This record gives sequence, structure tokens and C-alpha cells, in this order.
Amino acid sequence: MFKTNRISSQVVWKPFIVFQYETHNIKKDAEQFYPFVFNDLMGLEEGSGRGVRVEDIKLAMMGHVKEGYKFNPASPLSTSDSGYNPSPSPEDRVHVVVCLYSGNTTEINSSVLQKMKAIRETASDLGIPQLAVLTKFDEACPETEKDLKNTYKSKLMKRKVNFSWKNSTLQRYLYSDLTVIYLFL
Repeated sequence: MFKTNRISSQVVWKPFIVFQYETHNIKKDAEQFYPFVFNDLMGLEEGSGRGVRVEDIKLAMMGHVKEGYKFNPASPLSTSDSGYNPSPSPEDRVHVVVCLYSGNTTEINSSVLQKMKAIRETASDLGIPQLAVLTKFDEACPETEKDLKNTYKSKLMKRKVNFSWKNSTLQRYLYSDLTVIYLFL
């Protein structure tokens, strides 16, 4: 998750599994940080009892998860746990949910899609905007491997986007030689 004055989102940016709720400040320069933070948490995995629990993500969105809380796939955070924040401030709450997932995966398991759907529904109910970031889509098919601008022509990429994020639009912004792709939910 990430928060700013505050922004929050689901972010996995480490090459290893994260088991606890961690806050990451981003340095602006030698003395200052940007006015937002990223809150990292354990990722979703297929099946029950694996990966972060949907209930814990919902609590994190509402600001009830304290820094350093160690996630337990076998049982959700409860109000009696030391990692539970009973009175979250606006700064503790999530303000944007960002889901990262790999564009080169063959298919997302149906149990993971159900978890994603539940999280998105809760975020919508809480009025939290959502953004999906596809990584490695250049490796998804020969068309995108040749030229990233072909992402919008790729039937495979369109299927992935529509399958995972119904009611979304894929938009491209060109900045010189850099192509930035946004998935609006």
C-alpha cells in the first residue's frame, strides 16, 4: 500500500517475500522526502491460508494495521492483536490502491481473481481509487517484444486486461522514446 497526504496502494517492489507491513519513504533530495509513503505488504497467493488474507488488506485500507505487523496467512488480524490500530488517523488510511501484476504470466488463478475482486469492491465502497500496473508486458507476446507500442494492438494484452480488470481502459502516453501505459479502472 502507499500513503500520502496521503496516497496508498498495494505494492510489491522487493525481490523477496514480505511478511510484515512496512512503510517506505522516498527521498526527494539529501534532506527531504516526498509527501507520500509506500506501505508494502505480503502478496496474494492462490488458495486459502496462503499469502496475505483479504481481511487484512481491508483492515490496512482502513488504517487498522500498525507498522511492522507480521501477517499470518492462517489467521487474520484481530482487534486484540498488538498489530491492530483501533483508532486510525487519516494518515494511517489508504488513499490509492495500486495492484502490480506480471503481464507475462499465462493466467491468474481464479482464487486470486476472487481475492482481487473482493479487495477492489472494498476499495470502491471506501471511495479509494484503484490503479493496476502491469509489469513485464514486453515479454508477454512476440508483438510487444518487438515494439512496446504494439501493446495496444496485442489481442493477448487486451484479453489479460479485460479478464483481470473488467470496466477498465488501457491508455498510452508517449514521452519522447518512453511509453507509459496506464490502466484506468
